[in-house]
Amino acid sequence: MIAYLILTHRYPVQFKRLFNAVYHPNNFYLIHVDKKSSAELHEDIKQFLSTYPNAQILESESTVWGGYSLVNAELRGISQLLTLGLDWKFFINLSGQDFPLKSQKHIHNYLEEHIDSDFLKIMNQSECRADTMHRIENYVTEVDNEIISEPVLKRKFLDGVTPYIGNQWMILSRKFCEFITHSPEVERFKQFYEHTLIADEGFFQTVIMNTSYTSTIINDDKRAIDWIPMGTIKLRPRDFTTEDKLYLTKSNDLFARKFDETIDLKILDILDKHINQMVTIS
Repeated sequence: MIAYLILTHRYPVQFKRLFNAVYHPNNFYLIHVDKKSSAELHEDIKQFLSTYPNAQILESESTVWGGYSLVNAELRGISQLLTLGLDWKFFINLSGQDFPLKSQKHIHNYLEEHIDSDFLKIMNQSECRADTMHRIENYVTEVDNEIISEPVLKRKFLDGVTPYIGNQWMILSRKFCEFITHSPEVERFKQFYEHTLIADEGFFQTVIMNTSYTSTIINDDKRAIDWIPMGTIKLRPRDFTTEDKLYLTKSNDLFARKFDETIDLKILDILDKHINQMVTIS
């Protein structure tokens, strides 16, 4: 069994396509709809999920790109999924603009071969991404859904800890989810990263590499993402289109990010067909 946490804030039709594409009765699904989203979106998704006994909605809170609120949503989701007591083995986080590249049977079989492994991109931040060190050196706060950085307030990093960085998107073992939820070792990481920029790309990586937790870490988040330049943000994921058909259908990744129904909806039709053919063959 897989436990999915899906974070969404717009495009209800696209969300439903994603949900149907990753749905399996033996999995469990927890959905977080950003509190800033319209009441209509909240109600639409609530009604849609009401027919699925293995799906619930995570209490809505506002999240801000670059803020710790995204990490908090992940931690709350993991905690709730553990509280349900279900016998799931892996946690997978998705956004409402992601899409699978493989069938659920394929994904399940693949993960069964890697029990207790954790899939996430990891690199030493100071050595490999020195340009991002300001994220943890500057004191950052979230106020009224905005990120306020105070570069004058330089901070010393956690004693005895090496900062790591990667992507927000992960496949985590239940073992690590239990550790990050219950271990007192994690508290100082929460307190520090609450005031860092883009904490969701470093918090989990830094915890897994600097605590007593041990497992097989696979330095791969199993996501197909095409990062392209975007102003001061440096990089952003390009929206996939039908021109990426071969790249996506031939990929060894399990999921892809990202897609936008207002730019190209047909690519989702192609991937749906691709996944259905995998089901038929298996």
